[in-house]
Amino acid sequence: MSLKDTVNSNNSGWNRQVYHRLKLALGLNLRRQIFIAVCDDLNLRNQVAARLHSTLAYPVGQVLYQPIDTQSEASTPAYPRLVTLRLNLNDPNPIAQINQWLSNYPPPIVGGSKDVPGRALPIPSFQMVGTEQLTRQPVAIQRLFLHYLRLTEQQLSSQADSRFLESSLLLWVPRPWLRAIQQSAPQFWRSRTGVFLFAGEPTPTSPNRSAARRFSVQRSLDLDSVEEPIINEELTTPASDLDFEQDFEFPPSQGSENALESARESFVAKEENPLSQLEIFTPGMQQEENTEPVNRSNSRNIVPSASDLPHISKELTELILTTISTTIVDSPDQNEQVQQILKEIEDLHSQQADEKDIGAAYYRLGNIYRVRIEEGQSTLENLMVAILAYQESISYDDSSSVVPDVLNDLGTLYWMLYRTPPNSQEGPAYIEQGIEFYELSLKLISPETHSETYARVQNNLGTAYGDLARFNNPDQNWQNAVTAYTQALRFRTAEMEPLKYAACQNNLGTAYWHLAQYNQPVANLKQAVVAYDHAVVYYNSDEEPLKYGMIQNNIGTAYWNLAQYEREVEHLQLAINAYNEALKYRTPANVPTACAATQNNLGTAYWHLANQPDTDKHEKLNYLKMCIEAYDEALALAHSLKGVSLSFDLFATHNNLGLANYQIGTDKFFTEDKKIRSQYLEKALDNHLQALTGMNQESEAHQSTISYIVKTIRGFHDELGIQGQNVALSKIPGQLLPEILPKL
Repeated sequence: MSLKDTVNSNNSGWNRQVYHRLKLALGLNLRRQIFIAVCDDLNLRNQVAARLHSTLAYPVGQVLYQPIDTQSEASTPAYPRLVTLRLNLNDPNPIAQINQWLSNYPPPIVGGSKDVPGRALPIPSFQMVGTEQLTRQPVAIQRLFLHYLRLTEQQLSSQADSRFLESSLLLWVPRPWLRAIQQSAPQFWRSRTGVFLFAGEPTPTSPNRSAARRFSVQRSLDLDSVEEPIINEELTTPASDLDFEQDFEFPPSQGSENALESARESFVAKEENPLSQLEIFTPGMQQEENTEPVNRSNSRNIVPSASDLPHISKELTELILTTISTTIVDSPDQNEQVQQILKEIEDLHSQQADEKDIGAAYYRLGNIYRVRIEEGQSTLENLMVAILAYQESISYDDSSSVVPDVLNDLGTLYWMLYRTPPNSQEGPAYIEQGIEFYELSLKLISPETHSETYARVQNNLGTAYGDLARFNNPDQNWQNAVTAYTQALRFRTAEMEPLKYAACQNNLGTAYWHLAQYNQPVANLKQAVVAYDHAVVYYNSDEEPLKYGMIQNNIGTAYWNLAQYEREVEHLQLAINAYNEALKYRTPANVPTACAATQNNLGTAYWHLANQPDTDKHEKLNYLKMCIEAYDEALALAHSLKGVSLSFDLFATHNNLGLANYQIGTDKFFTEDKKIRSQYLEKALDNHLQALTGMNQESEAHQSTISYIVKTIRGFHDELGIQGQNVALSKIPGQLLPEILPKL
């Protein structure tokens, strides 16, 4: 029975993917890994656990080592690579159960002879079932289980004398117990290597006789755009326009170099030209295979049906047939190639061919769809076909030399799936799956011998962690991103790949910037500046004007943040210099949204510089005028871009502009001319009223803006008398008067 036969048809595609990832993770036989498998459907859980056991427990080619002296020892008893245990509900200590099993069944010594000592077989991995039954136990037993999990993390960190430390654990839990572990055993949760979520309806925790028989106690089956802080209470600081370099890079394929540029938005700002290197690659040999001429059939327009392909999973077949039916006119050659490979895979299944051959055929199918994605056809169906085909490839041959490549590709394809509508709700799950694939790939790559590949995957991993930080644990995920980018830069040098080196340095700088919002702000912001400075050296402003301007903008934002902690005037001036340099290349004609964002940032920097305690009055007036000019430019551009998403708060900028005009209008040092002061106050009031149109009446921002309006009306009265106040009140919409008049 195949796994897809054991699950509900609505969820089978998802569960099949999760199963293959889990099987691959366990099959790597790594030490000290903690996997958590989440499944509410006990029948599905039992079937999947049994399938894992039957597949991994006794892989004869890996377990039954041939003795050195074949004449003295012809064979050795089988010893499992995966052991399934049922949790002891009287004393629910998973590690104690594992250690007890290992004491009862220590790894046998094989390969020995009179002259050569034998060696012990590897310690197996363990999967633990039965946690769902804890719900029926007394509270004391439930708390004891969580206590044991907390102790597990201490054992791992203290290098305790435990045989488990040489093994891995797969813990099966239902969702309620997953939440309990997250909340009550955070140390254990942080020690996890991966979480695998299976879809299925919850099953009541009543005894299940068939399930109990399935796990009978036998040795063979013995029962896992950041908003910056408000620096001044009167000035709402808009989101900074920080940018990651975020293009996918595929290797040259079919004469196309760097064929796919993603539609990825930056982590903070929505950019017209985002840059990051989330990179997909395949071996050169396979690229040649993709370019072989197609052996055309005479029935190229005859589309197969699902009934013609009984050995291929229903989910994959239906997706492929959908892609063929939607492109039958536009891509006849590609569709014929797909039909050929489908027939080949079906024939291989029918002939019960070697699994390596079946895996290679699925791999070629995945590559066909990867090429489509490279060419810009990144539809949901094409992404899913590539993912399923690659996962089938690994499930049939997880020892192939291309497995690290495929794992990296799967990580990036899952990331693209997260970015493809309508998948925003499942975003964190898709990103986490991508991260798991990247980390699995890294475990199979030697950085010393495959430095370019290792750096590429680490860069991708950093980008994925940055996206995940938008959903949860931002401090930890940004730290993970910094670590990944730093690792990538150990093996991606400027001499080898200057532009990729610069892109990675830019990404590292932006990760440090985000991390500074949570931990050690000064140290991390200084690291951000260092990384940006390393990046900008390798972008020629004539050849790469937009990228050069982007990084100058990032440098300005890092300096702006540093100014909030130390050497304010110096750092603000450096920020202004960087923003002005960026605006030489971020022009309204080239990138209007980016230009508007940098103008907005420039206005904020000038405002803060004007309000430094030591700023001379004449300089203050000059800085405020430049602040107003920058904000005016930003708003004019923003309002001209109908229906375009911006990286800064348009209405907060209106408030900021109002505050700057108010300062000039109420400071008699700047001018004694009442008419000029009145003009500045009118601009202030107009901008605050404009800001109010975009705010919820119940929000704090609305209340703050009302207070700005009241303050401005008072400014009219103080500077221009009752006549000036009447001019101001005449501009207030009638529905706002009941809210404003009592405050006057």
